[in-house]
Amino acid sequence: MRLEQIKEIANAVLYEGYLLYPYRHSAIKNRQRWTFGVVYPEEYSEAQGSTEPWTMQTECLVQGNADTAITVHVRFLHLLLRTEIPHETANVSAQPEAAPRVDWSLAGYLANEPWEEGIEREVTTCDLSLNDLVAQPRILDIDCPGGRSSEHPADTPGATIVREHQVLAGRVVIAAAQVDKDTYRLCIQIENRTGDIDEAASRYPAILRRSFISTHTILQVQRGTFISLLEPPEELQPAVQNCRNLHTWPVLVGNEGDHDAMLSSPIILYDYPRLAPESPGALFDGTEIDEILTLRIMTLTDEEKQEMRQGDERAREILERTEALTPEAFMKMHGTIRGIKPVDEGVEHE
Repeated sequence: MRLEQIKEIANAVLYEGYLLYPYRHSAIKNRQRWTFGVVYPEEYSEAQGSTEPWTMQTECLVQGNADTAITVHVRFLHLLLRTEIPHETANVSAQPEAAPRVDWSLAGYLANEPWEEGIEREVTTCDLSLNDLVAQPRILDIDCPGGRSSEHPADTPGATIVREHQVLAGRVVIAAAQVDKDTYRLCIQIENRTGDIDEAASRYPAILRRSFISTHTILQVQRGTFISLLEPPEELQPAVQNCRNLHTWPVLVGNEGDHDAMLSSPIILYDYPRLAPESPGALFDGTEIDEILTLRIMTLTDEEKQEMRQGDERAREILERTEALTPEAFMKMHGTIRGIKPVDEGVEHE
């Protein structure tokens, strides 16, 4: 399977919980997001008695030889704070009719609070020799500088949108150990070493802006094969049991029977996870059914839809896709039988 197809599956992990229905900033259920795969700064983790992890570790088995090469992709979301700053109105006291209307409702208050968005980050290294990794681990730096930007969107007149993100720093340590003649245990450890965490930044949820969110790893092998940790060959079961995975679960990914790629996910998956072909696009709220979420979006008021359009870019894409959905495409979401298994004869069922 091509990397682009693997990343489509990985993105379902990356954005799980990024937005929840009803996809609006003013919705109370969207006050807290990104609950999977959080790798906190080491300094914060130690202050919390190590109850919050500052590392994520993947261990899996790969069979190969001197020609075998490994490619590693570490991916996560980097949070930024989005703030809408209204423009000052000149001579408001002299011209009361020019004063902006103030919405004192809870929804109006929440809609103008700062809003978190995510930037995709990826650290990649290609064609690592297994023999070289046995001799010496490879270390990759994670270096994401902070930044600030502003814009004056046409659909939000009278306001400036300011986005700010903090510095992130860490590293990825990639190593291998030989288990037997042609089997190796591959280890990828992700560490968040972001420093200079002051008192304000160490408070929750501000600390999330110094953390790696929805962290996961994609592994590819050339001229070798990965071993399923869920259904390994009997002779490799002891080696599989010695694999130590922390806060992540590696599974085979690709077409059924492929052994050249693994996805190490903070969400528990089976080997060869699939995206439902009936799904027209990401809805982020993985605990729900596409048909139900689509119906709910269709029932939103015009005011609620306008808030979606002016909010997160991905929420706007959901709304536009839903409004453009044809009746034929909608009916495809109604239900699908994936497979039918025969009932054993002679077994009584209540």
